[in-house]
Amino acid sequence: MHCPFCESTSTRVCDSRPVEGGSSIRRRRECETCERRFTTFERLEKTRRLMVVKRDDSRVPFDAERVLRGIQAACGKRPVAEDVKIELVTRLEDELHREFDREVPSEEIGRRVATALRGIDQIAYIRYASEYEQFRSVEDIADIVDELRQRPPELPNQKPLFDE
Repeated sequence: MHCPFCESTSTRVCDSRPVEGGSSIRRRRECETCERRFTTFERLEKTRRLMVVKRDDSRVPFDAERVLRGIQAACGKRPVAEDVKIELVTRLEDELHREFDREVPSEEIGRRVATALRGIDQIAYIRYASEYEQFRSVEDIADIVDELRQRPPELPNQKPLFDE
């Protein structure tokens, strides 16, 4: 590993720990030449490229950063920690790679993100669903709000009684 400060190849690992639910490794390194420290991340390379099938039947490569930007926009200034958003995207990407061979419909991605946001923050869910569902009227949004009011609040760390 090259030092980002002096370009020396003489570096050593000071600390390693799993991050992002174990899908990455964070390493603290120290340059033996200039003695400065820096951090690197080691991630498994996704060999299969997942394609998203859009509503108009066009295909684009799956972009986790784009999904994250959509979640960040929906959360706006809501009290949702950044690492919760990143974990949601990481979990979604892992699920999609496990469950879909090469192509995934954009509606499926939207549905999964909306379902996850519903359990995290209801306002963020409504914001996201307003884009994903493409509501036709205010009544459509009111129906979603009424449904949320009738549903008992989900408890953090509550495991489901039945598999969905």
